[in-house]
Amino acid sequence: MVARLKKKTTSEMLWPYFLKLLKDRPMYGYELRQHVQKRFGFRPATVTSYVVLYRLQRDKYVAMEWKEQRGKPARKYYKITKKGEELLRDGLKYFREFCSKIAS
Repeated sequence: MVARLKKKTTSEMLWPYFLKLLKDRPMYGYELRQHVQKRFGFRPATVTSYVVLYRLQRDKYVAMEWKEQRGKPARKYYKITKKGEELLRDGLKYFREFCSKIAS
């Protein structure tokens, strides 16, 4: 049961992790996946990661911009928007309340 809970709150629910990292600085998709692994201890699937980023962008929680690189193809960089910061704040508030209720 605990393994299923971990899966539900990690690889099946990437948006809070992505928004938290993007609050620090803009990143490209592969970089986000690497930082999730370093900071949170799991590596999200490639396709799932890009689906989540697409949805976050579509719903205006992140913005995307192309950045040129010397001698390399341009990359899509994602950055959190004000709407994304609000979503992250509301999501963290929910998790705190949930943990408080469960722990009491």
